Amino acid sequence: MKNAAPWSDPRAHLMRQTPDAALLYFSPDQLQATAQAFQAGFPGLVTYAVKANPGAEVLANLVAAGITAFDVASPEEMRAVRSVCPAAVLHYNNPVRSVPEIEVAAHMGARSYSIDDMRELDKLTGRIAPDAEITVRLALPVRGAAYDFGAKFGVGPERAAELLRVVADRGFTPSMTFHPGTQCADPVAWGAYIGVVAEVARSAGVRLARLNVGGGFASHRTGTMPNLGAIFTHIGAEVARVFGADAPALVCEPGRAMVAEAFSLAVRVKALRETGAIFVNDGVYGGLTEIRDIGAPDRITVLAPDGTPRTGAPHPRVVFGPTCDSIDRLPDPLPLPGDLAEGDYLLIAGMGAYTRCLSTDFNGYGLRDVVTVAHL
Repeated sequence: MKNAAPWSDPRAHLMRQTPDAALLYFSPDQLQATAQAFQAGFPGLVTYAVKANPGAEVLANLVAAGITAFDVASPEEMRAVRSVCPAAVLHYNNPVRSVPEIEVAAHMGARSYSIDDMRELDKLTGRIAPDAEITVRLALPVRGAAYDFGAKFGVGPERAAELLRVVADRGFTPSMTFHPGTQCADPVAWGAYIGVVAEVARSAGVRLARLNVGGGFASHRTGTMPNLGAIFTHIGAEVARVFGADAPALVCEPGRAMVAEAFSLAVRVKALRETGAIFVNDGVYGGLTEIRDIGAPDRITVLAPDGTPRTGAPHPRVVFGPTCDSIDRLPDPLPLPGDLAEGDYLLIAGMGAYTRCLSTDFNGYGLRDVVTVAHL
């Protein structure tokens, strides 16, 4: 499906409607194009990590683009996927689950589960299909991402080999997985993991059915567009090199990289202070939450209410959010045009991931509206 797009682009909507609340602009064409690029380029199964954006319009457009497998982290995400694609394949790759959550997953037909602890494997045993896929999650001190997931999930090579042997001994379908970290753009990070995965499998004496190379796949928040083709090529080449004839089938699970470019966020300047600081109608309790942790994007266009771009020389400005909390401010000043004025809009590109799902309604603010556009 492709949602009706009464607006050509965000600028056209801003000029005509002059909204006073922060909102997201969504391009179904952009989302489907990204999904098709992943499927054409990645040498294996492409799944979508629902956590990045579980919106019904996102899931439906991914299904329309050919995505039929989804990485889910909770029963609620399973239900969201099933509501738009009853036959979707569910990969339950949150390594920590309660027994009731496992029972829901088994009832809903999840066929793949990740683990990084023997007790989690014990909880799964006897509660899921006896031949279900279980992927052992590896963690390594590999650099190249905005932040590392290894401090919370995953085990080192020796422990991974022990778990993999037990998975195979219990009759499950043995596989492995890793995640190079959020916004990883360096193909070498995937290559380093793949080499160790092969060593783990050999040490365990287990042939892997599949290897899930996780997400990452930088989403271009700042700087130049990452070369996805180079990453895909390196992954395929390294798997062939280190596994040879025993190469497992490949899986990836992009979240941010799949959906980020399909949305832009528009926030409005509520007030301009003599110091040059500005107040906008969204902040760290809303769609700008991630800026506290991984920095601000640099693809920002400033538009006057009539759609005219502001072109003044950049000036560093402190940016406050709209709530009454004094910590509702961006950690660093943003370079914004010197001719910026109250009522202007900041149109921020690449904001489809984690904006809406992390947004709260504190003080009556938050992201509520999504406007469909032909292009961003």
